[in-house]
Amino acid sequence: MQLKTFGTILSKPLATSSHSSEVDLNSLLDPYLDKAFQLKPIMEASVRALRLIQTVLLVISDYKIDEYKSLYEQQTQNALKAIGVDSSLLESTNLNTIKHFEKRVQRRAQELQDAQNKYTGSDSPGNDIPGESRSERIERQRKAVLEAARQLADAEEVLASAQRKTSNETKEEEVDNTIHARAARRLRDLCRKNGGTYIKVGQHLANLDHLLPPAYIDVLHSLFGDAPTTEYNNVREVIREELGEYPEALFDQFDQNPIASASLAQVHVAKRGETKVAIKVQHRGLRETSKGDLLALEYAVRIVDRLFDEFKWGWIVDEIAPNLPKELDFQHEGRNAEAAADHIKKAGLGSDCVVPKVHWDMTTPRVLVMDFEEGHSATDVAEIENAGVCKRELAVLISSVFQSQIFQSGHIHCDPHPANVYWRKKKNRKPQLVLFDHGLYKQIDNDFRLTYARLWKSLMIADIDGIKSSCSSLGVREMYPLLAAMLTSRPFDEVMERSKSKSLEVKHSMDSKADAAMIRGYAQQYLKEIIQMLDKVPRQMLLLFKMNDCLRHIDHALGSPANTIVVAGKYATQTVYDSERDATGLLGRIRLWMSHVMIMLRIRAFELISTRQYLLS
Repeated sequence: MQLKTFGTILSKPLATSSHSSEVDLNSLLDPYLDKAFQLKPIMEASVRALRLIQTVLLVISDYKIDEYKSLYEQQTQNALKAIGVDSSLLESTNLNTIKHFEKRVQRRAQELQDAQNKYTGSDSPGNDIPGESRSERIERQRKAVLEAARQLADAEEVLASAQRKTSNETKEEEVDNTIHARAARRLRDLCRKNGGTYIKVGQHLANLDHLLPPAYIDVLHSLFGDAPTTEYNNVREVIREELGEYPEALFDQFDQNPIASASLAQVHVAKRGETKVAIKVQHRGLRETSKGDLLALEYAVRIVDRLFDEFKWGWIVDEIAPNLPKELDFQHEGRNAEAAADHIKKAGLGSDCVVPKVHWDMTTPRVLVMDFEEGHSATDVAEIENAGVCKRELAVLISSVFQSQIFQSGHIHCDPHPANVYWRKKKNRKPQLVLFDHGLYKQIDNDFRLTYARLWKSLMIADIDGIKSSCSSLGVREMYPLLAAMLTSRPFDEVMERSKSKSLEVKHSMDSKADAAMIRGYAQQYLKEIIQMLDKVPRQMLLLFKMNDCLRHIDHALGSPANTIVVAGKYATQTVYDSERDATGLLGRIRLWMSHVMIMLRIRAFELISTRQYLLS
């Protein structure tokens, strides 16, 4: 008997009898096949959601087990100490082992947390020394926090150095086996396996380098280079489906190998006549599967919310759900790009920042064609130094472009990670920015923009009452120091110091690594409060947090050569003045103008002095 393939059978009509009309089996199956194809993305998204829930539960279990293990070890050490046994003798005598350095980091982290608790509770009983005044006690405790932060940063640096040294001989999993590293690897593996939306969330987490432990940043940062790529045959099909013809018929040249790939799309280089263009092509099938991903992600987050009442993660869904469909519409991205280019010209930054021109005749929801623009990543420090470009000028320019978007137009690029912010050298040796990927924008309303501007003006001039008032308008009352620290990436006690010294920059002896360690200490200590606060603040603010995280990452890579608080404060101050100068009588306008001029003169003097100091250093 000759076997027939299923396709051969389906290609033949099915006869009900020799005398009846023939029935096409395909027509009978089509409705069921259509339903199956509609269900497929939801089923696939459900599998990804199950992986998400599994990963979250495993991470929580890891932390709980580690907590009990630490408690057991502490009790054992206390018991040994009580009978006169030195517990350190039971540890490895090899002080160069990774385990030893990990324990040192844990001890330093606990010491920092203890110092921070004493500092934030300065008026609590038991914190004073006989004969010591309150101001002396606060200063002593502040210095203790700084010293503990320095020691933690040093311990983290030693651990990282030992891990880098060992990584040449061992696998990654054997180098860093701390609880944070294990949890980060679980999340990274989840993002890689699920792809798409999950990679984008993982990349966002990788930018939270002042909130998450270093192990998370080190592990998750690999997601920026792990974005999926679509096979060329699928690229051809997407272009044909969108533009009606294959790329070889539409372009004079088309490079089959992408020059860049991200979580949602990849970019190819082509030529239209003599014009070199960049073609952004969406990963095939992503538009269909993303809907199921969002639905499944929402259910997963709600389940976690119910299991753990003290943590509220709903803001993650509230941030992603309305924005992902917009990011998947490349015509929407093209309109964002043109609006951004118009604002940059109006802001007087047209010669310093370029947005690639959109070719509208070849742009559709899944294909975006733009002029090809040369440049280097904003975090490519080696290329910046080789080109002789001033890092401080580049940092100020980057901050100026994005702060002008926030406080002037309110139309904000919310995804300025290093792959989207490029630079190149102009003929006068000054840097020029090139902005890519305009899919994720936020249009904030004028009331929020003005409140946010008042907050940043107050942060710059260290106006404590102004900070409290603005934070209260944003729904944050008791936790206003935490919100200020999250926005500025600076400890709030520095704002307190500047409120006394009337300086735009605090003088302190900490280096950037110790600074970061101190802020991470506060962030981890008040993680529950941070998550609760993120659930309270206006939804418009969530994407601003993401933008700030991305810009902060770039600024740190450049060595933080500029005071970005002052750059933001300058634009915020001008916005507040523009909104208030016509709201009062003549005498009020004169006073308002004089106050504004004094602040702008302080800013200008600060810029001149800091520039001179930077050039001399």
